[in-house]
Amino acid sequence: MKTEKKQQLRQLRIWRIRKKVAGTGERPRMSVRFTGEHIYVQFIDDAKGVTLATASTRAKGQPERETLGANVKSAIVIGKAAAEAAKAKGITAVIFDRRGARYHGKVKALADAAREAGLQF
Repeated sequence: MKTEKKQQLRQLRIWRIRKKVAGTGERPRMSVRFTGEHIYVQFIDDAKGVTLATASTRAKGQPERETLGANVKSAIVIGKAAAEAAKAKGITAVIFDRRGARYHGKVKALADAAREAGLQF
């Protein structure tokens, strides 16, 4: 399959999911994005169109950010950091948006770490 076709199908899958998943002020959407090198997490209030809190492997406040990458070990660290950032903003419950990624490996590790740190999915 051509690369352009795969990207198009992925984008259609993301749009299909986003029609059904929306965050509110009381329960924002926790959007997770994995690239080849980094992990990004955002807490988004879709009603207002505002990002409430973020966490990533590239964040300057993240300890040992030079050693973090897009792997399971880093996903656990970022999951805990994302939960702490959310709790600092008063967020306790979220809607998990994995952007079409399968729920295993890095995605599962990040979600489990966030749950252990106190977030409710």
